[in-house]
Amino acid sequence: MAATSRGTSPVPPDVRPRLTVLSGPSGVGKSTVVAHMRKVHPEVWLSVSATTRRPRPGERNGVHYFFVDDEEFDKLIANGELLEWAEFAGNRYGTPRRAVLDRLEAGEPVLLEIDLQGARLVRQSMPEAQLVFLAPPSWEELVRRLTGRGTEAPEVIERRLAAARVELAAESEFDTTLVNTSVEDVARELLALMLEVSGHRADSD
Repeated sequence: MAATSRGTSPVPPDVRPRLTVLSGPSGVGKSTVVAHMRKVHPEVWLSVSATTRRPRPGERNGVHYFFVDDEEFDKLIANGELLEWAEFAGNRYGTPRRAVLDRLEAGEPVLLEIDLQGARLVRQSMPEAQLVFLAPPSWEELVRRLTGRGTEAPEVIERRLAAARVELAAESEFDTTLVNTSVEDVARELLALMLEVSGHRADSD
């Protein structure tokens, strides 16, 4: 059965939901897990990042990202409107603070899927957030996922593996670890964690 929901009426601060942050090494399957969970439970609100990257074909503003220019992004930073932000490959990405707080104040569980750097910044700006680390079943499996396409140059693959080692070493910084042996199982466990810290209860079958 679907999880119960308290609707959108404001809730007292002492029972207000906590933000849940999902992070983990590149290639571990974060996006796949989140996509599956939202397909089964569309009521889960996934934070949409702002980015200076240009839209790719099929991407819609406000759905996949909030597409802004560099000047707008500078203003977001200057006004303290981002929970966290980082730069990748010449583009900047950040999490709008107000939208997250509005949903939490309405009593809704909120999920944020970001990289390790972003998770650390959220921990600084919102210490009460629940940080969940998504781990691979084994190092060998992560290597297989990162090198599986076989289209990148060896030095690119080596850079990815080196980054993955650093990311895996950060697991102890997180509140909870989920091992991605099954997308369905991890999505179910992640939802249960979100409902637990949000004061919701999942119906049992």
